[in-house]
Amino acid sequence: MSAPAWEGGWWHAARHVPSPNHGPRPAGAAVTLVVLHSISLPPGQYGGDGVERLFTNRLDTGAHPYYARLEGLQVSAHFFLRRDGALLQFVSCDDRAWHAGASQWKGRPNCNDFSVGIELEGLEGEPFETLQYTRLAALLRALQRRHGAFDVAGHEHVAPGRKADPGAGFDWAGLRRRLGWRAERFAAG
Repeated sequence: MSAPAWEGGWWHAARHVPSPNHGPRPAGAAVTLVVLHSISLPPGQYGGDGVERLFTNRLDTGAHPYYARLEGLQVSAHFFLRRDGALLQFVSCDDRAWHAGASQWKGRPNCNDFSVGIELEGLEGEPFETLQYTRLAALLRALQRRHGAFDVAGHEHVAPGRKADPGAGFDWAGLRRRLGWRAERFAAG
């Protein structure tokens, strides 16, 4: 007998790093959206533990000049996908992560209430790694098996003018081809 793919909103294929930055979803809220983001800390530097520390409120804001602007910030995403394909999960998909901020999708405000947030290690506008797309497609398929069909949008689509990630370097058309899902489920590409 194989192990279950999910346990209490946690995916078995990700390394679990619980974040305190989450809350309950509103009663009856179903996951109908995945929001893709990009992040690196410090910006443009990959492979470090800055993102993990930020999402778990352990970032030393004196360790790098850029970090000072993050003092007191309490944010999280459900998943963080590194450039080498490593996947971390910070919040159960049954809970509301704090990733989209002021946002709306198809007329519905507060995207955190009904979405799963996935951060890709990278800079907005720059290309992502092939391995990231491979792992992202596997994660999206697993999320669909658990939650049913959902839309996929970038942070730039749910908070236009305020956010620009993952940006022009993200290959929306390539992700659609990998998944074989209808174009209507995607915000871009």
